[in-house]
Amino acid sequence: MILFLRGLFLLVLAVMTWGTVRASRAQSMFDLPAAVTGNLWFQVTLFDAYFAFLTFCVWIAWKEQRRVARILWVVSVLLWGNFAIATYMLIELFRIPATGSLDEVFTRKRPGNLALPATFAVLGIIVYLASARSLLFS
Repeated sequence: MILFLRGLFLLVLAVMTWGTVRASRAQSMFDLPAAVTGNLWFQVTLFDAYFAFLTFCVWIAWKEQRRVARILWVVSVLLWGNFAIATYMLIELFRIPATGSLDEVFTRKRPGNLALPATFAVLGIIVYLASARSLLFS
């Protein structure tokens, strides 16, 4: 199961990277037509995704032992979505051997590393500001 989950989250990273690069080459993140942003299904899908992100953040907040790590991971997940979620899961899944127990992933609290979530958070802020520059400085 651990090998399957490792493969799953590597696939998530690969597909999200492909989709994001493809979309970024076509248009700015904030260059969405009103027909899209005004669509009720677009709106509810966005709410659905962010509520799922928040649900994952609750688990991270329980699992991470350092308050700063909790905050940085929450910010990272809210800015990066499934990139941050897949990365967090891969870190947890590669901490244990392939024959280990999933209990170690899902129920063991660990002292977190601050460098990765801090990097995610800072890069996320930079990417969002760079993408929104036409909105902010027009």
